[in-house]
Amino acid sequence: MSEKLYAVIDVETTGKGIHGNRITEICIVVLKGDTVIDKFTSLVNPECPIPPFITGLTGIDNDMVRDAPRFHEIAQRIIELTTGAIFVAHNVNFDYNVIKEEFKNLGYSFVRKKLCTVRLSRKLIPGMFSYSLGKLCSALNIPLEDRHRAEGDTDATVVLFQRILSLDPEFKVINKFLNVRSKEATLPPHLKAENIDQLPEETGIYLFKDQKGKVIYAGKAKNIKQRVVSHFYDKKNKEYALGQETYTIDFEVTGDELVALLLEAEKIRKHYPKFNKAQKKPVAPYCIMYYTNRKGVIQLAIDRSHTFDHSIEIFYTRAEAIEKLEQLCEKFQLCPRYCSLQTTTERCSHYKIKNCKGICIGDESVALYNMRAQQALSSLKRDQKSYFIKGKGRTFNEQSFVMIQDGVYRGFGYLQNDEQILNSEDFDTYLQLQKHTYHTTKIIKSYLRKHGDRNIVPI
Repeated sequence: MSEKLYAVIDVETTGKGIHGNRITEICIVVLKGDTVIDKFTSLVNPECPIPPFITGLTGIDNDMVRDAPRFHEIAQRIIELTTGAIFVAHNVNFDYNVIKEEFKNLGYSFVRKKLCTVRLSRKLIPGMFSYSLGKLCSALNIPLEDRHRAEGDTDATVVLFQRILSLDPEFKVINKFLNVRSKEATLPPHLKAENIDQLPEETGIYLFKDQKGKVIYAGKAKNIKQRVVSHFYDKKNKEYALGQETYTIDFEVTGDELVALLLEAEKIRKHYPKFNKAQKKPVAPYCIMYYTNRKGVIQLAIDRSHTFDHSIEIFYTRAEAIEKLEQLCEKFQLCPRYCSLQTTTERCSHYKIKNCKGICIGDESVALYNMRAQQALSSLKRDQKSYFIKGKGRTFNEQSFVMIQDGVYRGFGYLQNDEQILNSEDFDTYLQLQKHTYHTTKIIKSYLRKHGDRNIVPI
């Protein structure tokens, strides 16, 4: 093992994520054991403009790379230096994936075993304040010149890796990291493998947190561990960036998928994680509103509102709201014109609803019409039912419940199977109060459409 070849590599790039991220400079130092036997450094023409903020970071500008070789011109040299060698880098997945993508563009499959000096340092040099290359070199008195240039960073990483080799003389840690079944090769640089080992293979929610403990992503899963690990195999830019900022992962077992969905929605609402896109954008649902017009007639209309008036139903599309208004019109013999189903100021002439009693042309009194309009509004209020949705618990002798009261989601809780519940007030002891939102309403409605009344207990 001491004669093993290692290719310590650093690349500077145009900084556009993994896909579309082009190399502007590369340095490769080849070690046999802990001895340097070869070195290659070159600027690279990325064949695209270098953003100003990247120039500010690395000092590499468009003029510097204009006459530099393109990647395909140095590709053969990279293959020669890395063939039979283990690919070593500080935060290895970044450098490895960028080079792999460059070769993919050439139609070549670049596959190498790899080692990450961030993860190796965390294991063999524990207790450091930071494992960034700059901070780590400063703490360990490793010289680092030309920071954010490929050669300067590679030279420092070589010294760091030599230090790591001296701390693992029997290669127990390195062999574990090289094991294809080991999580060490696929996990983000700052996440401990023990954190993954502790994740349950059960239904619930999980929270990715950054270095300061701030939630940066919230998700739900039927199998928490399996879903979390899948994030790290996904090579999309978003998933890669998420992994780079993740330091710890918390979880909460719910047992029931509906509870997991509702709890996920609450975590997103509360923490507003930077990597969650769904459910973050405020949504104004469609509502059936009513008002009294200048003639004293109760007029129904469709509007959007961020405030929840729970006496009227909310809808996720305008088409659903129109369909409900048409049903009210037919059932209570209302006028399509006064239900905002047509804009004409003359007599109503709806293509489907023909049972208007003539309020629009003065053939019916306002009082009689308003009486039926009030009945229609009351029917909407009666539709806001109170019930529980039963589900799986977190253990075999437990069950979950989701509480909806007068159409409003109040929260969820857990009961032992042998618990004696005499009335709805008894549930309050076990209820974890939650916020009623557009998204929780949508989740519950979707559940009811899929499962019907199978697990419903009326209050």
